[in-house]
Formats: sequence, C-alpha cells, structure tokens
Amino acid sequence: MTTVISRTGFIQSKVGGLPRPFWVLFGGTFVNRLGTMVEPFIGIYLTQARGVSLATTGLVMTMFGLGSLLSQPVAGWLTDRLGRRITLTGGMVATAVTMIVLGYTTSVPGLVVGMLVLGIVVDAYRPASQAIVADLVSPEDRPRAFGLLFWAINLGFSVAMVAGGWLAHSGFTVLFWVDAVTCLIFGLLVWRAIPETRPAREDAQPGRFADVLRDRLMLAFVVGNLVYSLVYLQGYTTLPLAMTGQGLPTSAYGMAMAVNGLLIVVVQPLTNAWLARFDSSRVLAAGFALVGVGFAVTSLASSAAGHAAAVAVWTLGEVLTAGIPGAIVAALAPPHLRGRYSGLYGLSWSAGTLLAPLVGTRLLAAAPGLVWPLFGAFGLLAAVGQLLIGRAIRRRSAQTA
Repeated sequence: MTTVISRTGFIQSKVGGLPRPFWVLFGGTFVNRLGTMVEPFIGIYLTQARGVSLATTGLVMTMFGLGSLLSQPVAGWLTDRLGRRITLTGGMVATAVTMIVLGYTTSVPGLVVGMLVLGIVVDAYRPASQAIVADLVSPEDRPRAFGLLFWAINLGFSVAMVAGGWLAHSGFTVLFWVDAVTCLIFGLLVWRAIPETRPAREDAQPGRFADVLRDRLMLAFVVGNLVYSLVYLQGYTTLPLAMTGQGLPTSAYGMAMAVNGLLIVVVQPLTNAWLARFDSSRVLAAGFALVGVGFAVTSLASSAAGHAAAVAVWTLGEVLTAGIPGAIVAALAPPHLRGRYSGLYGLSWSAGTLLAPLVGTRLLAAAPGLVWPLFGAFGLLAAVGQLLIGRAIRRRSAQTA
C-alpha cells in the first residue's frame, strides 16, 4: 500500500492539478508533432523529388524563414484581437491546406510562394498556445505546464523523424498528407474541446504592439533569448558541417543528435516539477550557461563519441530551460496582451533561425578553432544577461500573481 501511495504521489507531482483543456492542448500538440515530417526533409524533397538546384533550394528555404519572421507578430495580434481558439485552429487548417498544395506544386515560383505561406502559418499556433496556457494555468504551475508541452513536442518530433525517413521511401507526397492530417486533428481538438480563454478586452485598453515594445524588461528578455537561440541552433546548422568537415560520416551526427532526443524524453519529465520550485530566472540562466559550456566543449571533440558527449552536456542545459521562458513571458504580459508578448518572444526564435546558419557557417569558415569557444561565450553572455534582469522579473511576477 505504501508503494502505491508513493507512486501515486510521484505521478501527481508531475501531471496533477492541471485543467482538462490543458491536456487537450497537450494531446493535440503531441499528435501535431507526430506529423511534423515535411520541415526536416524539405531540402531533400526539393533537390531529389523536384530536381531543384542547391542555390534555388536555399532561396526557397530563405522564404520559409521570412514567413516565420512574419508569423509571430501577426499570430500574436490575431490571438489578442480575435481569440486564442480561432487563431490556433485557423493556423492549423491553413497549414494543412498549404501542405497539400505544396505536395503537388512543381514550379519554382509556386514552391517559393508556397514556402513563404507555410512559414507564416506553420508556427502561427505558438502565441495562441502559450496564451491559452497562461490563461488557464496558475502562475506556480506554469513552468510545469510549459515543460510538459516542451516534452510532448520533442517526443512527437523524435518519432516523426524516424517515421518520416521511413515513409519517404514510399514517396514524399505521403509526408505532406500525414502532416496535413495531424494539423487538422489538432485544430479540430482545439475547436471542439478548448473554450475561448481570451479576457474581455476593455475599450480603455485595446492593446497595441507599441505597448509591448515600450516594455524594456520584455525587450531585454527577448534580446537575451535571441543570443541564446544563436548558440542553441548551431546544433542543427553548423554542427553537422563541422563534423563532416572532420571526416566523420553523417551517421555520426545522427547518433549525436539521438542523444539529444533520448535525454530530453527521459530526463525532462523527471526534473520538470522539481525545477519549477526554483526561481525561473536563475534556472533559465543556468540552462543558458550549460548550453554554452556544451558547445564550448565541442571544440575538444574529434570523434562521434566525443561529439555525443558534448551534445549530452548542452542537452542537459536545454532540459533546464524547458518551460521556463513561456512562464516568464506569461508573468510579464498583461492578460489582454499575452498573444502579442508571446509573438514577440517567438520572433526571437524566428530571427535566430535566420541568423544562426549565417553567423555559424561564416565563423566556421573564417576561424574553425574559435567558433565553438565563441558560441560558448555567447551562451554565458545570455546567462549573465538573464541574471541581471532576474530581480526585475521577480518583482513583476509578484505584482501580477
């Protein structure tokens, strides 16, 4: 009997106390990520299935990044203006339609336009999803709730990577259909099972992006996250180039990144509730610093095992950051501006996605011996910046709790 109670208490600490609509969002997010098969394989699809040149593929991918930049502020505005539920559902439906159209598009202009639209709609759900969690979940439970969503995204994506590689042998069109269907399922779940959570907007406080941009604390937080994103995203842009440049096979990179997925899936749910007990800014700063250390250690790696060890270090830092930024944004944002605040935060990731390969590849070409220590220093810089604004974040959180 004691064992049963202990086990029940353990599970309750991890998943208990969260409202039913949150679990609908959790389940829909997981299903949606299970179908995320187009984005990871889009470069291969364009070059192999459509015969597009590498230069044109780069242009198409740049258009996707441009669309992603536009999507976050637009989706944030829609989330506050029209509502969380309609923005999330509309984004999922638009993504599904765009996926099907792209799967049958053969002309280069059509692919360019299609990827621009996909960049705009595919992540439009993020500000709405974050606002829903902020609306539904109490401040003390938000780090745990956002951490659970982070885990669902990573678990679903890990499965999608394996399944997508296998399904691609049957033709890339099936990937577009799977992605579209999972988007529709997510949208339907939200529309049918999650009530609109947007607070009633007062006429005296209509809310504008100018209000967000005047929040110096939020801007400082976003800039710090942008610096961190430049470091973290090197794992998906510069790292594979650096490893193959050392003469390692592509399978070595796959093995190293498998460590990333495995650690997140296993370690993150075990530490999520425990980390939520500590100050968010200090935990986030520790995560930024550990990610920086992990990439600095990459400079010492010359084998597949060495790179896997370095990935393990920065993955543990990533685990520390899981769920924390969303909780901080929710604490900083007034209820009627949560969509716009989340959109601005998402913009830092979109900008990082565009800048990370440009900065990383140029550093790798110009100073291969300095690239990883330099990104390690960037990680520490982001950590210091987070610590410097930590007191102001705690003060704001106390006022809005």
